[in-house]
This record gives sequence, structure tokens and C-alpha cells, in this order.
Amino acid sequence: MDHDFLSKGGEMGALMRAKDWDQTLIGPVDKWPQSLRTTLGILLNSKFPMFLFWGEELICFYNDAYRPSLGNDGKHPSILGQKGEEGWPEIWDFIKPLIDQVLIEGEATWHEDQFLPIYRNGKIEDVYWTFSYSPVNDESGQTAGVLVICNETTGKVKMVKELEASTTRYRTNLLQTPSAMCVFRGPEYKVEIVNTLMLELWERKEHEVLNKPIFEALPEAANQGLEEILLNVYTTGERYIASERLVRLLRKGEIVDTYINIVYEALKEHDGIISGIVAVANDVTVQVEARKKVEDAEERARLAGEIAEIATWDLDVPNQALIYSENLATIFGHDKSSKLIRSDLHKQIHPDDFYILQRAYKMALQTSVYKYESRIIKPDNSIAWIRAHGKIFFDENNVPLKMIGTVMDITDEKNRQQILMKSEEKFRLLADSMPQHVWTSDALGNLNYFNQSVYTYAGLSPEAVDKNDWLKIVHPDDREANINAWMEAVNSGNDFLFEHRFRRHDGQYRWQQSHATAQKDEEGNIQMWVGTSTDIQDQKDFTNKLEREVSERTAQLEIKNKDLINMNIELQSFAYISSHDLQEPLRKIQTFASRLADLDEQNISAKAKTYLNRIEVSAKRMQTLIQDLLTYSRTNSAERVFVKTNLDEIAEEVTSDFSERIEETNAIVNFHPLGEITVIPFQFRQLLHNLIGNALKFSKKDEAPYIEITAKRVLGSDLGIRVNYPERIYYCLKIADNGIGFDAEYSERIFEVFQRLNTESEFSGTGIGLAIVKKIVENHKGIITAHSEKGKGATFEIYIPE
Repeated sequence: MDHDFLSKGGEMGALMRAKDWDQTLIGPVDKWPQSLRTTLGILLNSKFPMFLFWGEELICFYNDAYRPSLGNDGKHPSILGQKGEEGWPEIWDFIKPLIDQVLIEGEATWHEDQFLPIYRNGKIEDVYWTFSYSPVNDESGQTAGVLVICNETTGKVKMVKELEASTTRYRTNLLQTPSAMCVFRGPEYKVEIVNTLMLELWERKEHEVLNKPIFEALPEAANQGLEEILLNVYTTGERYIASERLVRLLRKGEIVDTYINIVYEALKEHDGIISGIVAVANDVTVQVEARKKVEDAEERARLAGEIAEIATWDLDVPNQALIYSENLATIFGHDKSSKLIRSDLHKQIHPDDFYILQRAYKMALQTSVYKYESRIIKPDNSIAWIRAHGKIFFDENNVPLKMIGTVMDITDEKNRQQILMKSEEKFRLLADSMPQHVWTSDALGNLNYFNQSVYTYAGLSPEAVDKNDWLKIVHPDDREANINAWMEAVNSGNDFLFEHRFRRHDGQYRWQQSHATAQKDEEGNIQMWVGTSTDIQDQKDFTNKLEREVSERTAQLEIKNKDLINMNIELQSFAYISSHDLQEPLRKIQTFASRLADLDEQNISAKAKTYLNRIEVSAKRMQTLIQDLLTYSRTNSAERVFVKTNLDEIAEEVTSDFSERIEETNAIVNFHPLGEITVIPFQFRQLLHNLIGNALKFSKKDEAPYIEITAKRVLGSDLGIRVNYPERIYYCLKIADNGIGFDAEYSERIFEVFQRLNTESEFSGTGIGLAIVKKIVENHKGIITAHSEKGKGATFEIYIPE
């Protein structure tokens, strides 16, 4: 069997030779494809970390250079020859799609500083990788495996813990990571070669910089001292190295501060003449800003410790030398300038609590974590509480070397706990004495307390209820809704209010109303929930009875309403038909009276002629009354179609109707721009006609009529009167005149049907005109008001909601 391709595989090769490769999933070694043998030979002898997934099962192979990445928890060499899914279960969901992509597309892919937590050294570790996945073809040219070339970059990504490390070590670590690189050629420093990382650093495209002087391609870098540095390197050949040099560069359209590690190296020809400069750069802005944040955080932590009265201490365990912040002495009741040793502090520990320190130290030797709470006795014999947190550091032989930690005074906290415990005892005593069900839960909604009333009502023991069996007392039909409503309240922080049925100890279910409120701290964070459940069965029974009675009464009212609607329809039809039919005999009366009047005066006596005049006047008045009744009837029965209407046009039409009357009386009708409003057009025309007509009719004999019409829009709540829609905008129409007016006491009465404030001999009319106006306003859900004084004109204000 030919195993030559494993002959120089180092330790890994030895391990592979030791395995029974004839039993692998790939088959006997001598049957392996030559492409696999060749790839393994390259992989095993490479000094760069490499990994291979082969075949449909994706069998794992790797070389010695990769082995340190596996840690020391036994993964090596068990995953050799193992399926990839079995060897790398913790990251398989991520790398399997990459492998499939390479196998399907046959093209390489790579990732830089990819976060891939892997299991090693007995735990999941956060690890970052820069790696490439490349296809490996078999003899037929088909992709049969994936070659992984990788490098762990965790150290670069996570920041070097020791920022004080030497420049040489820092530079070495930097050189081991991919860096931005370019070549400047000639005294003009023309960009001859530039890689992708440098283009990303510059935020330029290759065609924008290639073969151009650097300060022409990157003008923002000029006048920052780089010209002198490049000149010195180009003329003297001296290398220039800068760490975290501040350079202002273009970033997303803005010039920003950028920190860069730079190396400028002279590029010499074979004869030693300098012809260019190799520039290597690495953007460390993130690291610098992070370090500054850490420094700021450390300073803030120091200040916070002082403000919060947290003392820090550092103990050298072998010689018991103690270093501490000055507020440690203050916590123990000494002057801050006092010099204390560890034994002095131990003497102040309360004798009853000293065992706590001993137990904490014993536990810390096992876990390295040192923490305890205890009482101390201050020099003035007062008692205080302290809380200590620390950590022990060991040498390679597990011998304690150093302890560091903090101490803080928690006396006030302990006192509050005591007060809280007493308050809770009082709460439980009070709750147990109440007939209501009282219960509490933690911030997550887990019920943790029930008062005695719950146990008595349910007939269950506290143990049964406390084990979340409390849901058993809730009616099965109410449980799911109960849980959903409770979780919604817990998640939102809103009050829990729910009605459900609880089973009593005798098996009867009774309705309960449960209400719980979140108890929050000063910052609004929920600390707990307090709830009550009240028996509302009697209330439910009464409500059900009341609902039945209301339902019966509602049915009766519906019948009455239907009868009333029918009566109204009949009444409207009667009023319309009666008014319409009355006009026919009235026309005959007018006709015959007119014919009698036209007869020879010798055949008609003066007294008969007087009677005929009275008949004509009465008939004309009757005709006017019937027409007004028809108009009033139509305001109720006509179809109400609302249309966006220009009131200026309607006002002009109405004014034109009264042109003769206006000319006779020298009247002035002044209407300001009224604008548009959505109304029933013919009704609003009737409204303006009646109001303007009244203003012309009821004018003073010795003064020309003056009528002014204005409009505006006002929010309902700002009108100063009670309206149905205070949140809406109202269209306000105002019609004012200088006529005879009326007494204020009649401001409501004038809108009633047949109401007249003047004698018929003074002013003709039926007393229906304003009733029609009011009905039209009501059809528009509006309000009309009238204001007047005798002899001082009248003002009508109409408010229509839009």
C-alpha cells in the first residue's frame, strides 16, 4: 500500500499513518484519488495552517500548523478522518453553506476576521479567523473537496491586552496580519501598485489613483507633514515607522481624523539607486478610539468608586502587604490617612461573622472568587455592614500570589432590607385578614404569594397552590384567556384586569374580577406585581337580570320607534298632499273672484266689491301660507344630497331675486367672500333667501336697509357655545341688519312655526320663514342663534360643522 504521500507529514502524518485508513469512509488508501494524495501531501508539509474537507461526507484533514488552533481538550487527533459535521458541530451551520457554495460554483471564497466561536480547551471560545475556501478538483476536473487556508486573528480583533507592549512586538503582530500596501514610484511618488486594502483605506477606486502622484490622487493628505517624510525616505533611504499617526482622510464625504500605523521603506534598484517607496499602512482608528474609551472608562470607574464610596484593595498574599484606596479606612471608621494592615481590619470583623470570612477564603481557593457580607465594629463601637468582592490569582503551582477586590458600606441597604422585611410581614398579616383574594408575583409574572383567603376558598393546601396548581381553580374555559391577558400585562407593564371563574371548595364556580398593578422603582422598572380577586357573582347575576330587562324594553322601544317613523312618514305625506290639494280650490276661488271683479261696475254694489277685495286678499294670503307649508314640508322629506358649493354664487343669485325691492328701498346688501362649504344647495339657497328677505321686509321706514353677510371658520371648542362636535371645524355664517329688531326674550320663539311678532297689517307673512331656516340648519347638524334689541336691528349666526 503506497503511503509515500504521508512520509513527511510530521506528527500529523505519523498520526495518520497510525490510523487504519483502509476503514475510512473514503475507502482503502491505495484506492484514494491521486488528487486527494497530492492535496494531502501539500497540506501536511505546509507551514501555514491548512484544512481539507473531502468527498460527499466532507472528511476532515489538517496539518501540524493548524493543530494549535484546536486547543488541548482532546479534539486532536479525533477529528482526523471524521465527518465535518461531527467534528465541527458548533460552527457547522456557518461553514457548511460556504463549503456547498465552493463545491457548487467551483470558485474560491474568503472571509477576513470572521467571528466563529469554537469548542476548545473545555469551553466555547470566541475566535476570529481570516480564511479562504478553495475548490480542489479530482482527475476528471470535478470539484471533489475544499481546501481551507486559515489564520486565527483573534489577537488582532480583540485588541492587545497589554497596550504597553514594546513597539517591536506591536509591529511584529501587525506584520502578521493583512495590511494595506502600495508602491510610490519616482520623485513625484506616482502610485504604481496599490492593493484593495489600501484603496479601502483611501476610499478610492483603482482608476482614480493609479499612475497619479499620491497628493494629486489623495489631495486631503497634503500639507499634513507627509511630504517631508516621503522626501527623507526617498533621498536618504531611511525607513520611516509611525504608530497611530493622525492623518485626516476623506470618509463618506467628510474629512475625519484617522489613526494609522505607517511604514515607509525605500525601494532600491539592483544598483542601489532609490527609485520608489513601499508604503504599508494599517488603519487602527477603531483600536485607538477603543483604548481612549477604556482609559476614559477607567477614569470614570475611579471617580464612580469614590462617589459611590467603594474602596479598592490589593493584597500580596505571601507577605500580606496591603495596598488600598484611602476611602477603605473611612469605611472601617478610621481617618482616611490612617495606615492599616490586614490583621487590623480582621480584628474589626464582628466575632459572630468571622467564620464568614474564613468560609469565603476557603471557597475562593477553589473558585478564585472571593466575596462575603459581614458586620464590622467601628472604633466608636457602632455596627456597620460591609460587602467585599475580590479575586485570587495563583502561580503555576496553584499557590495564591495576589488578591484584589473592592469593599463597600451596605449598612443603609441592610437597614432597608430589615424595614422591607417588617413591611412584608405587616402586608402578609393584613392580607391574610382580608376576605378578598390577595396575591403577588415577581417582575416576570411568576406568582409567589397568596393570602389565606385563596387557600380557604379553594380548599387547597399552600403547597398545592404554590406549585403553580393555582390554575386548577380557574374554570377550564377561562384558563387560556387568563394566561394570555396576564402575559400581555407582564410584557407591557399595563394593569391586569380580567374576569374569570374560580372553583370553590364545594365544586361551584363563581365569577371573580382580578386586578393587578405593577410596582415600579424610581426608574420605572417593574419590581413586582400586587393583585386582588373579588367575588362578583352576585353582581353578574344582577347584571344578567338587568340585561334581560333592558333587552325586553329595547324590543318594545324598537316597536314604538317603527310606529313613530311610520306616523311621521304619514304625517309628512299628509302635510304635503293636503297643502298641494288645497291649492286647486284656492285657484278656483281666485279665478271666480277675479271674474266677478271684471263685471260691469253697475252690476256690482260697492259693498260687494269690498267683499270681493277681501276674498282676493284672503286667497292670496292662503296661497302664501300653503306655499310656505310646502317649503317647510320639503325641508324634512326632500332627499339630502350634500355637495361642495360656492356660497358667493348663491348669495349673488338671492340678491338678484330681490333686486327690485333693493332698488325701491335703496338697500345695501354687503356680503364678504363666503367661500365654499359642503351643503344641500337648494336648501341653503332657501335659507339665504328667507333671511335676506326678512331683513328687507322688517326694515325701518325712515332708514335705508343695510344687510351685511360674513363668514369664517372656527374650531368648535373655541366658539363659546355648546356644540355637538367640539373637535371639528365649524363654518360660521353671520347675517346682520339695521331693521326694526325684536325683544331679546323672543330669540327662541321666532323660530317656531306660525310665530309672528308683528301684526299682519304692519308686515305681511305667515310666520313660517324662520322655522324653515332652523329646520335647514338642523338638517346640516348645525346651530342657529338670533340676537337683537327692539329698534336696533337683528343678527343671525349659523354654525355648520364641516
